[in-house]
Amino acid sequence: MPPSPATTLASCNALLASLARSGRPGEALRTFRDMLARGVPPDHFTLPPVLRSCALTGAAGFAASSHALAVKLGAQGNLFMASALVLCYAGLSNLADARRLFDGMRERDAVLWTSMLSAYAQRGEPDAALRFFGGMVAAGMELDAVVMVSLLLACGQLGWRRHGRSVHASCVRRFLGMPLSLGNALVDMYVKCGDFAFAERVFAGMPRRDVISWSALILGHGLNGRSDVALGLFDRMATEGIQPNSVTFLGALSACAHSGMVDKAYSIFEGMKRWGIEPELKHYSCMADTLGRAGSVIEAVKLIEEMPFEPDEAMLGGVLAACRVHGEMEAAERVSKRLMDMSPGKSGYYMSLANIYSDVGRYSDAERIRGFMKEVKVNKLPGYSSVELDVDRFCIKINGVRST
Repeated sequence: MPPSPATTLASCNALLASLARSGRPGEALRTFRDMLARGVPPDHFTLPPVLRSCALTGAAGFAASSHALAVKLGAQGNLFMASALVLCYAGLSNLADARRLFDGMRERDAVLWTSMLSAYAQRGEPDAALRFFGGMVAAGMELDAVVMVSLLLACGQLGWRRHGRSVHASCVRRFLGMPLSLGNALVDMYVKCGDFAFAERVFAGMPRRDVISWSALILGHGLNGRSDVALGLFDRMATEGIQPNSVTFLGALSACAHSGMVDKAYSIFEGMKRWGIEPELKHYSCMADTLGRAGSVIEAVKLIEEMPFEPDEAMLGGVLAACRVHGEMEAAERVSKRLMDMSPGKSGYYMSLANIYSDVGRYSDAERIRGFMKEVKVNKLPGYSSVELDVDRFCIKINGVRST
């Protein structure tokens, strides 16, 4: 006797939720297709894990179809569904539609508010996140640990140490003990704000630490040139039996880059495979940076040409800077051509090549590059910095000061 539709739907929903939570979004979407093909009708519990899987796989078309199905089912007004849609659109870098959906809800609970706040923070919109938080407080929403994590992420992205410490103080008052996710967010915020003493203090006081806790410290020290500390933490982490992840290795490789430790970098890079972690573009970028800083520019260019990824502008830009420092003219011309093809409107790449020509006395070639910039109307952009004073944040440009 075949199972009843209710039983089939319940089992399908449980399977979808399990696949989405366990990092198998592709399987979740295939299961959902099979479910529809078998004629099992979805409900408002079916679609949230499907939407989560769409965000994880970048399936924007599938997400739009799932949204349409939610409307057809009359489930769009369900708060559980609305939160899933907001997070899905945010995960697809579509914050405009996420906000439009939030604004269109007649009723909003703390979960929906928190979902939208997390969307702004996780998609690199810290100013919008903090403005949205003001509206959340005005609406009388409860501020739980998830909200605090998003606030700390926004403060870290802006480098707002003073505001981050205020959030830290609020966490101490509100929560008994320190949830792991909140401790990790505090360590990350202090590292991004350059306050390593406080980051270490929070880390040492955490009742439990996981790979994220260790990786935040290692990456922070590595990117800030504290190579000995970063590599010491990396070794200590291994002795405590914590399995590293891709971010951990990125921090260790960054430490090697800042200290010119080519052999150590190769050892760590090869060690990734022993842990079952495939190197990503960012790891190859760190290796190229390590080689470039150590003067092995030709080896860095060879690594870029042989790696299984297309290089991005940041990676090529780092090698181009190394070419100038170490006088590698031929490599500089090859790398510059690739950068100009990738972003023909960016003045920095033209100016870098012109400066390299000037450094070796090829002034006519330098003038030729500058003349070409005028022909194609590529202008130098002004630089700017952001500083936090007691009251405001200011954007300081090379031609003046502008409050933001």
